[in-house]
Amino acid sequence: MKTPNKISSIAAMHHLLKLKKPLHPLISVFDFADITVVPEDMLHATTIDLYIIGIKKDCAGKCRYGQQHSDFDDGIMYFIAPNQVLKFEEISPSPVEGWVLAVHPDFIQGYPLAKHIKEYGYFSYSGNEALFLSEKEEHLIMDILEHINRELETNTDDFTQDLLITNIELLLKYCDRFYHRQFLTRKKPSTDLLTKLEELLDDYFSKNISISGLPTVQYIAEALHLSPNYLSDMLRVHTGQTTQQHIQNKLIEKAKILLSTTERSVSEIAYHLGFEHSQSFHRLFKNRTSVSPSQFRQSLN
Repeated sequence: MKTPNKISSIAAMHHLLKLKKPLHPLISVFDFADITVVPEDMLHATTIDLYIIGIKKDCAGKCRYGQQHSDFDDGIMYFIAPNQVLKFEEISPSPVEGWVLAVHPDFIQGYPLAKHIKEYGYFSYSGNEALFLSEKEEHLIMDILEHINRELETNTDDFTQDLLITNIELLLKYCDRFYHRQFLTRKKPSTDLLTKLEELLDDYFSKNISISGLPTVQYIAEALHLSPNYLSDMLRVHTGQTTQQHIQNKLIEKAKILLSTTERSVSEIAYHLGFEHSQSFHRLFKNRTSVSPSQFRQSLN
């Protein structure tokens, strides 16, 4: 298997796409129309050490981001985090409309954004959950990208980086808002997701999990073919709880059944539910119910 290409800098990305020399070594905004590379040159897998935010239209083809395929429908935004493998499997030779913002992680070091950017789950969402925009939302995003581009075209001074960071933060916050709106308008898919989650947890806890241990968020997300961040964000919007909290809810539900219908000791139940130490089970149960497992059992008599 051929090793993926690696793009570690803004300059390298511009070189690959046959763009003009970047205006700044750590950040760039460019128009899809300025890309002159032929489609065949883009078909090889590439690892990109940059944050990429794109908005595109009329792009036909398939792209694999990590383990997910991206749908290239009209009018969507896509987000790529550093160190992810990107591979175009089909690319239409027809012109593509849109813009791309590329930011090297070093550009935001020393700013709160360096830490907070990891909290934006859409950088790791599966491809089929790209962000769809209304015409009004699209204009707003384009305005911010144009502000960034104009700032890059001016002479650099002591305010340049602060202003660019501010605009990037504004862009990310609006995208967060639009994703939240997208989640809320997808009632049936979210209901289906909750049903699948409940079925998955019921099946997992119906088995003897003392061997396999407690289910992890990563395991649940993979079983549902979603990224952990996307799954937790989706659940938080519709239920107010994260994936971990849903796992704990199912655990407590199962524990209550065992406490009320069997004569197993608390330690035996803890082991059966995948805990290595009964103290951990005791602490979780009390935190979630305000009573200890023994007190709960006694209250049933």
